[in-house]
This record gives sequence, C-alpha cells and structure tokens, in this order.
Amino acid sequence: QVQLVESEGGSVQAGGSLRLSCAAYGYTVRDYSMGWFRRAPGKERERVARISRNGSTTYADSVKGRFTISRDNARNTLYLQMNSLKPEDTAMYYCAASPLLRWPPLDTDFRYWGQGTQVTVSE
Repeated sequence: QVQLVESEGGSVQAGGSLRLSCAAYGYTVRDYSMGWFRRAPGKERERVARISRNGSTTYADSVKGRFTISRDNARNTLYLQMNSLKPEDTAMYYCAASPLLRWPPLDTDFRYWGQGTQVTVSE
C-alpha cells in the first residue's frame, strides 16, 4: 500500500526558510515521478514543483529560484526546500506521486497524495 507522510510545516516570517519532507512507504521514490502542490484559502490548487525518476525538475514561475525539490533515494523521502518565503506562499502543501511514465506528468497523473501540511508566512 502506497502511503505518503509529510513532515510538520510551520510558521515563519517573510524572508525565512522552511524545508518540507515527505516520507514514502510501499514503493520506491526513484521509481515514480513526484511533486509538491499547494492550496491557499479560496484559491485553486497550484502545482509547485515536480521531479522525475532521473532527477529532472520543473517549477512554477511563482517559486522559481526560491524553492528546490529534491529526493533522497536512500531515505525514500522527497523534500521541498523553501527560501525567501513570502506571505503569498501561505498554503496547505501536499506531496504526491505519479506511477506513470509520462514526463512531465499531468496533474491527473498523480495518484497518491499525502495528508497535507500547513505553511504560514507572516509579514
């Protein structure tokens, strides 16, 4: 059974940093494309970053240059390093996994999801 478990998020001031982690169970992270998504109150879900089986990455324009997605195969864990955080980054963040071979994966390709973790950035 595939399960994704995110670390606790947190609250930081603008300009600060946070690192989210997502531990995977029931499969090997290097075998799936993975991604981070977020949903802010009253807004649509937004794809933040994706990483392929071979380490290729994509980022939303809103986070490019500030966020970094990475994967530790030995720990079977996905990460999202978030720097220079802004109040508009405040959202519930979700990790997700796509078992399909397509790259880059469509949002609908992500079949497995974590429970979500809250990130709050204050002025």
